[in-house]
Amino acid sequence: MSLYLKPFLFLYDSTLSLLLFLFNGWSLEDTAAAHERLETNNNAAESEWMQIQYLWRKTRSVVLLPIFKGLVIMCLVLSIIVFFESFYMNIVILFGKLLRRKPEKLYKWEAMQEDVEAGSENYPIVLVQIPMYNEKEVFQISIAAVCNLLWPSSRLVIQVVDDSTDPVVREGVDIEIAKWQSQGINIRCERRDNRNGYKAGAMKEALTHNYVKQCDFVAVFDADFQPEPDYLARTIPFLVHNPDVALVQARWIFVNANKCLMTRMQEMSLNYHFKVEQESGFTRHAFFGFNGTI
Repeated sequence: MSLYLKPFLFLYDSTLSLLLFLFNGWSLEDTAAAHERLETNNNAAESEWMQIQYLWRKTRSVVLLPIFKGLVIMCLVLSIIVFFESFYMNIVILFGKLLRRKPEKLYKWEAMQEDVEAGSENYPIVLVQIPMYNEKEVFQISIAAVCNLLWPSSRLVIQVVDDSTDPVVREGVDIEIAKWQSQGINIRCERRDNRNGYKAGAMKEALTHNYVKQCDFVAVFDADFQPEPDYLARTIPFLVHNPDVALVQARWIFVNANKCLMTRMQEMSLNYHFKVEQESGFTRHAFFGFNGTI
C-alpha cells in the first residue's frame, strides 16, 4: 500500500469510529463490530485501489506511451529539419560573403539630390505610418524620431495611426502632434471608431484618405521604433532606381541591449534572425517575415 494513501485510510477509519460513537454509543460490543466492519472496508478499499492502479498502468501502456513516443519522434524529426535548415542558411550566408553580394552591388543606388531648378520636387513623396495602441511609454519618442527624418518637409507625410482606447494616451498623442505641426511638419492623426483587423486594419483604412494618393512610397515604423535620421535617404533610392524592387526592409538595433543578461540574449537571438535568416532569404530571393519596419 502506498505511503501517501495510509493517512487517508487513517482519516477514513477515524471518521467511521467517530460516527459509530455518535450514533450507536460506546460499548465493547459496538467497538468489536466496528473494527470488523472497518477491516472489511479496508480490504475493499485496497481491492479498489489495486484495480485503479491496474487500469492506470493499462491506460499508460496502451494509450499514453504510444502518444509520447510519437511526440518524441516528431520532435526529433523537427530538430533534424531545423538543424539542416540552419546549416543550409549558414552556407548561403558564407557564399554571399565570399562573393560580396551586398544590396548596393546587386541593385542600383544613388543618393537623392535636389535639382538646381526644381529644388526638392524630384524627391518622391513618402508617407510614414506609425501604428500605435495605448503606447503610453514610447509614443513621444517614436513621433519625434520620425519627425526628425532627413527628407524635404514638402515631400513627407506622417500618419499617426492611433487605435488607442486610453483617453490619457489619446490626449498625449494629440498634444505631441500639435507640437510638431507648429514646427511645420506635415503630421496628422488618423483614428477610427472600431478595431477591425487591429493594426493591419487601421493601417489599411488610413491609406484610403485622399491625400495619400499623392504619395509614391510608404514607410512603416512600429510605435517603439526610433529610425535614424538618414533612414529614408538610405532606403528610398533602392525603390526609386530599381522599379522591380517592391520592398526594402531594414534590420534592428537595440538601445538597451547591454542592460542585463536577458536583453543581451534577446539581442543575440534577433541578430541571428537578421544576419542569417533574413540575409539568407535575400540571397535566395525567398519570402521572409515582416519585422515592423519597411
